[in-house]
Amino acid sequence: MKKEAVKVNELKAQERSSSFSEVVLGYFEKQALQEAQRCLQCKNPTCSQGCPVGIDIKKFIAQITQKNYEDAYNTIKEKNNFPSICGRVCPAEYQCRKACILSKKDSPFASDQAINIHFLERFVGDFAIKNELEPSLAKDRRLSKFKVAIVGSGPAGLCVAGELARSGVKVTVYEALHKTGGVLRYGIPPFRLPRNILDFEIDYLKKLGVEFVLNFIVGRTKSLEELFKEGYSAVFLGLGAGVPSFLGLDGENLCNVYSANEFLTRINLMKAYKFPQYHTPINAGKSIVVIGGGNTAIDAARAALRLQKIQAIPENTTIIYRRTETEMPARRLEIEHARQEGVNFKFLVQPVGFKGNEQGFIEKIECLECKLGKPDSSGRRRPIPQEGSNFFMESETAIIAVGLKANTLLTGVTPELKVDKYSDLVVDPKTMQTSIEGVYAGGDIVGGEGTVIEAFGTAKKAAASIKRGLI
Repeated sequence: MKKEAVKVNELKAQERSSSFSEVVLGYFEKQALQEAQRCLQCKNPTCSQGCPVGIDIKKFIAQITQKNYEDAYNTIKEKNNFPSICGRVCPAEYQCRKACILSKKDSPFASDQAINIHFLERFVGDFAIKNELEPSLAKDRRLSKFKVAIVGSGPAGLCVAGELARSGVKVTVYEALHKTGGVLRYGIPPFRLPRNILDFEIDYLKKLGVEFVLNFIVGRTKSLEELFKEGYSAVFLGLGAGVPSFLGLDGENLCNVYSANEFLTRINLMKAYKFPQYHTPINAGKSIVVIGGGNTAIDAARAALRLQKIQAIPENTTIIYRRTETEMPARRLEIEHARQEGVNFKFLVQPVGFKGNEQGFIEKIECLECKLGKPDSSGRRRPIPQEGSNFFMESETAIIAVGLKANTLLTGVTPELKVDKYSDLVVDPKTMQTSIEGVYAGGDIVGGEGTVIEAFGTAKKAAASIKRGLI
């Protein structure tokens, strides 16, 4: 008889939607053991093929069933530096869980019966944090005389820092903002990734000897050439994708029209939800409309709804998306959570303009209804606006969540760095080296926006190349 998947513990919707406390509480030990025992231990496990860093999923799950949690932790750490982070934010339903043998192969995402690999990974990572476990070091005396500079403390930069520091390399991370973590801190809300988890992982890197230099913009404060002159043997660029995309519509510059990047940075990094304790106000408005269908749009909508509750404004937050729910790239779990919390969804709707009042504040959004046509280059059916279907939506606040582009602060003043038509860095896909010898890159600055675990994948490849180059 097929065993049902073990549901993860969560805060109730009513309780969680009025605070920024973590929503998913993870598995207790008994639940983790029950879920791990559902694993078929396939002879040829396809789940690992779905993992961007190739974690030996079959092995660490088997170790959980034997209660060998420390061994399971070491197995995961062989491939993934941050299991407690990935167990919370990885889109597992599109990766390892989708590749699980228990998942339906004709679905665009994992079925409910697929093993909850991400929750088991999180269980192991959190066990390690609670019990202060530390992975074994693989220091190489030949590497201890070298120092490497890392630009950016987001997922890719943190991953390379960990890989190199554990091998004995002296590492300095230069971060433009006043806090470490990159998109993990300013992009992902604390109800998905609690700050104590992120801080624990960064503090561990500090214990390994990694130095973090904040408020430092490489390309402005110092050039790459100056870093090499200071004795760095290599530089890794984890610049991320921090420039928001806009729609190019009339009225987009009205007051209270935010990019999701600004909106989430104000909330996550600058704690606008605690105003006036923190001096970063944000206008919630009675009717909030979020435009987009990715994880950022869901994060923005769920954060906006919480702002309305905290400010005692009747909740009216709506996501509009020009395709259907099936085509949404956001995680299924986050869509479900948003709906439970009270976020509204309007599908097959495309904005065509923003209308404001005499004071320059947005009041409504003009939209068109759409229908789906044939698949486009993304593999999803293309939305076709329906002529004459115009209608208006009330909106005192609009949040545009349609993607991010490369930040050109460094590449714009370093012509030797080759970029593509999107301003992303061009690298050798085998080594992750850029057009400048000794300069490597990974994460969203290479190939555009991706997931945290995909950033880790490119970062690990770069770290391995850096170590080979040093020796």
